[in-house]
Amino acid sequence: MNIGIIGAGNIGATAAALFIKVGHKVTISNSRGPDTLRELVANLGPDAHAASPEEAARSGDIVMEAIPFGRYASLPAADIAGKILISASNYYPQRDGQIDLGGLTQSEFIAQHVPGARLVKAFNTIYWVELRDQPDPTRPLEQRRVIFIAGDDAEAKDTVSDLITAIGFAPLDIGSLRESHRQEPGSPIYNRTLTIAEARALL
Repeated sequence: MNIGIIGAGNIGATAAALFIKVGHKVTISNSRGPDTLRELVANLGPDAHAASPEEAARSGDIVMEAIPFGRYASLPAADIAGKILISASNYYPQRDGQIDLGGLTQSEFIAQHVPGARLVKAFNTIYWVELRDQPDPTRPLEQRRVIFIAGDDAEAKDTVSDLITAIGFAPLDIGSLRESHRQEPGSPIYNRTLTIAEARALL
C-alpha cells in the first residue's frame, strides 16, 4: 500500500518508519519542500520518497496528516478528497493560537476543512518516542499498547485498525468523530500507555 504523509516531524517520520517496516511505501512531505527531507528519506530507505504535500496526498491510498493543528488550512483538501485521512494533530491553544472550533471536536473541525475525506482520528494520543519504542507485533492484541481511533466511516476505520495492528499496536475504536473528544488532549486516556482492558475501564 502507498501511504502519503503530510508532516515530517517526530510523529510523521516515526510513523513512516513503522509503515515501511511492515512493507508499505511512503511518500512524505513538509511545508519546506522535498529538498529538506533528503536525509530523512535516505535514513528511511528505498521505500520512502520526498514530495510536496499535494503529491504526497495524491500518491497515498491512505493519507496521514501530522502537522500543527493551527496549520489546518494548508492541507491540500482537493488532493485528499475521497481518500482515507488519518488525522494525528492536536489543538494546543498555547501553540496554535485561539481557534474557534464552532462547537466541533478537533477531528470534526479538520474534517470540515477537507470535505470528502474519510477521516479517522488516530495516532494523536501517543508520544513519538513511545510510538517508536513500544510496537510489538509478537504480542497478543490484549497485551499491546492501545492506539485510539474515531471516525464516521466504518470501512475507513477498519483499514486504519489493520494498519495499527500490523505495526504492533492494538486499535481501539471509541466511536464517531463527535465522540473523538474523548481522545483529545486533557482526556483521561491522552498520552497514556494502556492496554485495551485498561483503556475500556477509563472510557
